[in-house]
Amino acid sequence: MRVTQTYSFHSNGKLLITGEYAVLDGALAFALPTRKGQTLEVTENNEQGRWQAFDSNGNLWFDSAVLTTDADQKVAQTLQKILTTAAELNPDFKNKWMYSQVQTHLEFPRLWGLGTSSTLINNIAQWATVNPYELLFKSFGGSGYDIACAKSQTPLLYRLQEGKPHSYPLHFLFPYTHYIYFVYLNQKQNSKDGIARYRSVSKSKRKLAESITHLTEHLVLAYTIADFCAILNEHEMLISEYLGIPTVKEYIFSDYKGTVKSLGAWGGDFVLAISETEDTPNYFSSKGFDICIPYDEMV
Repeated sequence: MRVTQTYSFHSNGKLLITGEYAVLDGALAFALPTRKGQTLEVTENNEQGRWQAFDSNGNLWFDSAVLTTDADQKVAQTLQKILTTAAELNPDFKNKWMYSQVQTHLEFPRLWGLGTSSTLINNIAQWATVNPYELLFKSFGGSGYDIACAKSQTPLLYRLQEGKPHSYPLHFLFPYTHYIYFVYLNQKQNSKDGIARYRSVSKSKRKLAESITHLTEHLVLAYTIADFCAILNEHEMLISEYLGIPTVKEYIFSDYKGTVKSLGAWGGDFVLAISETEDTPNYFSSKGFDICIPYDEMV
């Protein structure tokens, strides 16, 4: 008699508000889990394994049974690496994933940069009953803040101390979140390229991490729009000076009557915009950026 078991797992997406790059070197970061994430549905039935991935529109974009393009092969290799790493952490898992029918369902568009990989890794870690941070560090690398978001139902503070992840749930009490929008720039960035650029800079990373930690601590206690924006502006200038590249507001949105903050790897994905006087959705739409999501819809 064939025994069939089914499982379902879910993880949240992520937005890094402070600490981009510097979180890798111990800076305290402020991050937000997003409402939308990714689910993983498993049927263990001793049949030949098959993996299917569906996008946020319900369209099949990857099928392990049909690898017809170079992109398919690359996805398959990445998936294989995550699964084999999970099996190294828990040898009992190998027999599970090799004989399971798996479907993943994204709840946000793949190109949005909200955590297609981190939500997958956290879901696989739940299925394999392994530590998701270990799985991330051994397969992809990174700081791990995105895994903290995948597991969290609240805003959080995150830092690496001696290479170990520490996540702290946070009651974010800023009373003006209705002025905050997340704007999609439609310029998907490879975070590994951004990290490589950061690593290549010879300036003190410890000093930068200390400065970013100080700003993060003050930001989460900010209670006025003026203070909130001033801290974000200072954060932007710190990273700009460190990397030697202009802020996103300087080179695209200089006439915006408010603050624009890069999120994650600079130059793509989402930015945070906040203004008490500007019609933020209308402003960005006039610039050709029509995806402008209010805080309460995103977080």
